Amino acid sequence: MPRSTSPDYPVNELISQRWSPYVFSKRLIPRDDLQSIFEAARWAASSFNEQPWRYLVASRDQEQDFERILSCLLDGNQAWAREAPTLAMGCTRTTFSRNNKPNRVAQHDLGLASASLSLEATSRGVQVHQMAGILPDKAREIFAIPQEFEPVTALAMGYWAGPDSGAKELRARDEGVRSRRPQAEFVFAGEWGRPGLGPET
Repeated sequence: MPRSTSPDYPVNELISQRWSPYVFSKRLIPRDDLQSIFEAARWAASSFNEQPWRYLVASRDQEQDFERILSCLLDGNQAWAREAPTLAMGCTRTTFSRNNKPNRVAQHDLGLASASLSLEATSRGVQVHQMAGILPDKAREIFAIPQEFEPVTALAMGYWAGPDSGAKELRARDEGVRSRRPQAEFVFAGEWGRPGLGPET
């Protein structure tokens, strides 16, 4: 079974079903599904509608490009991500295109786009595992990424292979209950550290 989730309050099923496996089936994601997944990213919110995100994408049947993205991951991520059917690298434009001033929320907006695509993927039975462990300088060199763009994250996308697949240590990561901080640790009212949503009116 995929990792279980126990929300404290009701949430949309896609949120509780989304998770980040380490063991992927080699089954390819249909192109139509991939297009819809990235269409979800397209419609994410962004500051001034800048849409600063860009994605480099390759599937396993595009062997050369797939290996190029894989080579831009840290070794620990390469070990398991090489089995995913699709890899992507998320980049941001660090300045606003309208005035070339720094966009301090570009990474925030990339996160929104990746969250949107992750939920769309989940609705199609596809899971997305996002990674910060990349080699930005190597990615910039290999893909000729322009100076005003910054490689930020990588994404492994695909179908969970099931409980009996993959190396033992990877299977262990895919087992167990997902945990999160309680709301009291990150939702404050009135002043920093005072948990809650404030008094009901």
